[in-house]
Amino acid sequence: MTASVIAYLALGSNLGDPLEQLVKARAAINALSGVTIVCSSSLYQSPAWGSDELQPDYVNAVMSVQTTLSAHDLWRASSRVEAAQGRMRNAARNAARTLDIDLLMYGDAAIHTTDLTLPHPRMHERDFVLMPLIEIAPEAVIPGRGSARDCLQRIAHSDIQKLSHNSAWN
Repeated sequence: MTASVIAYLALGSNLGDPLEQLVKARAAINALSGVTIVCSSSLYQSPAWGSDELQPDYVNAVMSVQTTLSAHDLWRASSRVEAAQGRMRNAARNAARTLDIDLLMYGDAAIHTTDLTLPHPRMHERDFVLMPLIEIAPEAVIPGRGSARDCLQRIAHSDIQKLSHNSAWN
């Protein structure tokens, strides 16, 4: 166990019922021992990214959590939530998926191990991560990259859309 830390998680889904996948994932994350959800962004819809195959659009969100778990334990717990919802880790990179949970930041930690890199190494390149992150943490700073707002201004934007209020999510 560690002292309480604020961490940020990105959630995405484009298979099955993506909204239901995210709602179930949020409930499962909130049920983890040592984890409390502080805030969840709105839902965003964006085209699939980084794949040559035609895929359905993603539904994405970012949440902040307060946790006493270590970064590795939080990452492992998130991976178990993904697996419980049918995530296949042996699939090709950027393949369609029932659920993707990325640990974006863990406090201001910089971690580089074989299984975990923090901050997330590509978060500063993805509007579907930066836009919901800025919504819940307008002053967020990505260690080694600068403010999330500045990162968002430096990248090309996909056809991302903030979804209207959804009672199942909010």
